[in-house]
Amino acid sequence: MFQKIKHTALITTVIGASLLAACTQEQQNKISRDIQNWTGTNGVMEVYAGDKVVRRFLKVDKVSTALGTDDKQPRAYRFGYGVLDENLNMQVDPGEKKVYFEVSDYSNTVFFENPR
Repeated sequence: MFQKIKHTALITTVIGASLLAACTQEQQNKISRDIQNWTGTNGVMEVYAGDKVVRRFLKVDKVSTALGTDDKQPRAYRFGYGVLDENLNMQVDPGEKKVYFEVSDYSNTVFFENPR
């Protein structure tokens, strides 16, 4: 019985890996983003003015591309929710609250998973 379960799990894994390998890179990225949307991330969004960080948002789950209401075309900005790190110390301090934010495609931004 245990051997049969192991064999079935192996076959399922091989089929899943084969299907994933058959996907284009963009499809694989979309699957990865869908999984992240479900599991969440501990993202950080930094906004720069030149080489200086001027805004930082912590605990960002995801950053989404805005779409037009009627034409469903991507707009030139991204949006999300995160805790505004007012003192830029990479920590959520008392009084710092979760806010909605938008950043232009023309902004200098970096989005990354918090290493802490």
